[in-house]
Amino acid sequence: MPDSSPDPQAPPASFVKLAMRNMVRKGRQSLVHFGLTALGLCGFLVLIAWLGRPTLPPTG
Repeated sequence: MPDSSPDPQAPPASFVKLAMRNMVRKGRQSLVHFGLTALGLCGFLVLIAWLGRPTLPPTG
């Protein structure tokens, strides 16, 4: 039976490794949250661009 306790000499796992392990374990939920976050960010950027659009003087 392998020892599951962490090696005392090994450095602590990085946040990236922990995040990747968590994403693999959670699977679909992580993808859904990532998609919602990306969609919300894109929507926010479009809203800011639309609100800040320049008003050009009428031609003619």
